[in-house]
Amino acid sequence: MAIEAWYMEEGKEDHRLPCHRNPKEYVSIDKLAEIGVLYWHMDAKNYENDEELKRLRETRGYTYHDMLDLCPEKVENYEEKLKNFYTEHIHANEEIRYCLEGSGYFDVRGKDDRWIRIWIKEGDLIILPAGIYHRFTLDTSNYVKKYFPLLICSGGMQLMRLFMGEPVWTSYNRPQEDHPARKEYIKTFANEAGMAIAAR
Repeated sequence: MAIEAWYMEEGKEDHRLPCHRNPKEYVSIDKLAEIGVLYWHMDAKNYENDEELKRLRETRGYTYHDMLDLCPEKVENYEEKLKNFYTEHIHANEEIRYCLEGSGYFDVRGKDDRWIRIWIKEGDLIILPAGIYHRFTLDTSNYVKKYFPLLICSGGMQLMRLFMGEPVWTSYNRPQEDHPARKEYIKTFANEAGMAIAAR
């Protein structure tokens, strides 16, 4: 199963909708890789024994993980957290997210600074490079379970978060053109992808 990604139509009132352009403009996995976004599809039902996940963690040096259930019952100040996740930002380190249940959208800036919407669903693992502008929102299912470990929600998403060493959740809201991670991202990916260098 391949991940779905497309250029977004901006200005939609409900950002939990797909926000396709008209006509729809899909983005391939290869195009995502050109801007540093990596993707794997894994067995979310068997994540504790998944050899592929184990190899990925060892190869990339992910020594720590936790779980995040994104639902009103499990997240304090749920609505405020979702607003914060949807604010455009960067991180100084890679952002690694593995969807165990539910679905949601990671939006990343692509060529010419346009938003690319990436729809992650159960079994999808994505890596966003340090310094890429991005944001996150749930879709209309209002649930995601990320890898970190198993909790039950009545709506939301569960995601596993993976880290190199101790977890770091610091985000830096745009503009961050002088941040070392952003400079390194531009240096690594701008020439290959023909990206807009300066913030708009």
